[in-house]
Amino acid sequence: MFKDWWQALAKRVFPAKNVNKPVTHGINEPLLQVENLSLAYGKRVILDKVSFEVQAGEFWFLLGGNGMGKTSFLNCLLGLIPAQQGAYHLHPVLRSRARIGFVPQQCSFNPSLATSVREFVSLGLVGIETHKTEREAALHFALQQLNLTAFAQRNYWSLSGGQQQRVRVARALVRRPYFLLMDEPTNGLDFAVQSALLEDLARLQQEGLTILLVSHDLPLATQYATHVALFNAGKVQAGTATDLLTAPILKQLYGTQQLPHCSPRLTAYVS
Repeated sequence: MFKDWWQALAKRVFPAKNVNKPVTHGINEPLLQVENLSLAYGKRVILDKVSFEVQAGEFWFLLGGNGMGKTSFLNCLLGLIPAQQGAYHLHPVLRSRARIGFVPQQCSFNPSLATSVREFVSLGLVGIETHKTEREAALHFALQQLNLTAFAQRNYWSLSGGQQQRVRVARALVRRPYFLLMDEPTNGLDFAVQSALLEDLARLQQEGLTILLVSHDLPLATQYATHVALFNAGKVQAGTATDLLTAPILKQLYGTQQLPHCSPRLTAYVS
């Protein structure tokens, strides 16, 4: 389904020779270029001269301790806070931000309002001009991707925490984004729900979606990330998961001799 949509859009946006692949697979330039980016709140520097690139179709985990600037970085990409120094550059297909999906850490919504799953997901289209048929197709797409079609008429507030999080992800996907930003989407979810959500995201990434996901969960990063950005004391190390998820680098980042809940990829991380 995701590939079908990319191909339909490609017929209108890209030359005919690209329509057999998801649109982002036909983009050779970076979707995001970060160049000497610094962020600050007053005199408190959050990020200092950060530089890295994100290519189409990559799955990035943004890792690091609390207060290291991961959420602030996402907010900067969304245009919510300005850069103090340096800049970031979005590919032309992203500059209107209509094709950027966002899953926030918290959902500020009045629980006293009975809201169906379908209504909640449709809020992701606010600010985007669509015809009724396009809107219906987008809603169908988003609900289907997260296995929520049967829940469309259910009250959002009657769902479990894991189901509500899937609905919030669908709200971001209804924009049919090229680029999906997620702020700790697995926080508070049990193992089974986490795994199901990440499997769906991995499938979407393999079909062409580019993802930046803030997380504290190293085992998930070792399993799903193609690339990681390690935030620590204002600096960011960015690269492939294979290169950066190593014992010496993680020891430097977390300052500990042993990490909790180590995955097989981290078994070497023992003093």
